[in-house]
Amino acid sequence: MSLQEKYSKVVSAAQSAEINDLKVVEQDGILYISGNTSTSAAKNKVWDAYGELDASYSASDININIQITGLAKGTPLTVDTENSNLNIRQEPSIEGVILGKAAKGEVVTLVEQSSSDWWKIKTQDGEEGYAYSRYLKA
Repeated sequence: MSLQEKYSKVVSAAQSAEINDLKVVEQDGILYISGNTSTSAAKNKVWDAYGELDASYSASDININIQITGLAKGTPLTVDTENSNLNIRQEPSIEGVILGKAAKGEVVTLVEQSSSDWWKIKTQDGEEGYAYSRYLKA
């Protein structure tokens, strides 16, 4: 079975979402799905389809890189975690020191879209740092 067949629900979700420049490439045993969107709903549609297949989001044979483009500084974002708090880190890396946490459902403010994976945010208490963009919804 090819990876595109294995992850056909994820590929279908990406194709039906508002993803621009969608690329689905199987290379070296990894399925790469990438593109851009202006809405978090489109990005979440792809991630939700993946979550139905792998609830821990830990498969090593798929790489999803859907970037939300064009969000302005100051955009309110909602923390959209499963059931835990979102770590706010000193630098854009899982190795970064945890400065604080934002609760599920909390509204934070976008400072900058540092990369496709990490966005600098500011909490209502004024705490500023980097959070994994997968768990932020515009």
